[in-house]
Amino acid sequence: MPVEIVRRDGGKQFPIRRLKKIATSVLELLKQHDAELSIALVGNTEIRKLNAQFRKQDYSTDVLSFPAEDGILSEVRLLGDVVISVDQAKQQARERSRTLDEEMITLLIHGVLHLLGYDHERSAKDARTMTRLEKRIYRGLCEQGILQV
Repeated sequence: MPVEIVRRDGGKQFPIRRLKKIATSVLELLKQHDAELSIALVGNTEIRKLNAQFRKQDYSTDVLSFPAEDGILSEVRLLGDVVISVDQAKQQARERSRTLDEEMITLLIHGVLHLLGYDHERSAKDARTMTRLEKRIYRGLCEQGILQV
């Protein structure tokens, strides 16, 4: 279950070793044992460009998910890419009285769920389903001793 992480611009300031371990655990909790995930840590400038290009929203956002194309032949299932703005995560962590680590993990979980087809923007019911699943994963990480909140 490979997890690849790249850092660019504003994302270079966040350590990746722990995030990679957490991403692997998130995939395990979601029973995605044969999945491959790519994570990009970027700054607000880059995520704003991506948000404008792919979602037609010209502002910085916290996390974007890009599912892999169907039909790619591989021994592992390519989930896709999760792009997180470390700059935006820092701002949100301050606003929510969280640590940056907690915010990054929350955004990672959120992004991975989007890759798996969950979407809180479709309906109130879908939003509740996604929120419950996010909380279940967070609790699972705590139970594994990976997180302490």
